[in-house]
Amino acid sequence: MTSAVANRYARALADIVLGPGSPVKPEDAVAQMRAAEQLLTDSPELRAALLTPAIQNSRKRSVMSTLLDREGVSQLIRNFIFVLIDRRRIEILGQIREAFELLVDERTGFARAEITSAAPLDDQVSAELATDLARITGKRMRLSYSVDPALLGGVTARLGSTVYDGSLRGQIQQLRRRLTEQPAAE
Repeated sequence: MTSAVANRYARALADIVLGPGSPVKPEDAVAQMRAAEQLLTDSPELRAALLTPAIQNSRKRSVMSTLLDREGVSQLIRNFIFVLIDRRRIEILGQIREAFELLVDERTGFARAEITSAAPLDDQVSAELATDLARITGKRMRLSYSVDPALLGGVTARLGSTVYDGSLRGQIQQLRRRLTEQPAAE
């Protein structure tokens, strides 16, 4: 879950990246934010150093600049990371990145769906799901997949708070509810 502060930073970055004349493509900005976040995830020492008030911000920016250079991060994203360091918000970089990705998707006409299946799906089934969900939502889809053997068969798709249940387990539960309902009195 993202905080209000993370959402504000994400909105500001999205406004710049999606604005006219942006030097960075939205998909590149997302990838660069992920790379910056991964640096902190991969190195607890770096994370601790960036969070320590005893180290000057200029030194923190210098170290991050070197690391972000190696990752090929644009000047725009680098400056954004520096703002987070200066304002002591680097600890919420993951939340900001997550909110930023959602905003970019929303503003560029993508919807996200979480697909859960009993077994891994082949490419053809995945493509059919993406097509069906795009038709339902009227948007292009970004799908993430997971496997849950408890489904027994079929798939479920979660789009925001809406769940489309095409699983065998869901069908069995629906049948059970119908069979156990009391018949209406005549």
